[in-house]
Amino acid sequence: MGLLIVLSGPAGVGKGTVCSALRGRMPEIVYSVSATTRQPRQGEVEGVNYFFKSKEQFQEMIARDALLEYAEYVGNYYGTPRDFVDRTLAGGKDVILEIEVQGALKVKEKFPEAIFIFLLPPSLDVLKERITGRGTETQDIIDTRMNVAVEEMNLLRHYDYAVINDEIDAACDRIRSIVIAEHCRRERFMPYVTGMKTAIEKA
Repeated sequence: MGLLIVLSGPAGVGKGTVCSALRGRMPEIVYSVSATTRQPRQGEVEGVNYFFKSKEQFQEMIARDALLEYAEYVGNYYGTPRDFVDRTLAGGKDVILEIEVQGALKVKEKFPEAIFIFLLPPSLDVLKERITGRGTETQDIIDTRMNVAVEEMNLLRHYDYAVINDEIDAACDRIRSIVIAEHCRRERFMPYVTGMKTAIEKA
């Protein structure tokens, strides 16, 4: 059985950059493909970039609790299909979700056995520089994002691990170490030990 790894943190902390770098280092990890009601962009592939759904299909998924989490943004729905995650985990592969903090807390309600990792900035000044560096936000939006970031960091208590994104390679090394350690947890080997004990008793 694979592990579900949930990576989240405040906007501007570098979740996407770290996740992309991590996938390069750990190609065996499957990136969770989201479902969306927006139209495909040029070059996007069904089942690779997104699962493209009509609003009726998406609402039906919501009704039958087929999403680990979802949200509406600029008139379109986005969400994490549970079936894809369940099938991939059952196949023995690890799955990583890169989502916002509120989405991660929704996932925890439905999938408490997942591994929850909170990505932190080295400092609030660095976080503000990253948000400002996008060059697309007004001062009011920057101030709002910073206030939200502080509120989200107070939710760290709901996570299993915290990783400071001070340097991409270092952050990836820490997350990789967490995944390796989680695979070595005692309880994951109990069925293996029980199987050996049964084999000895039958011999």
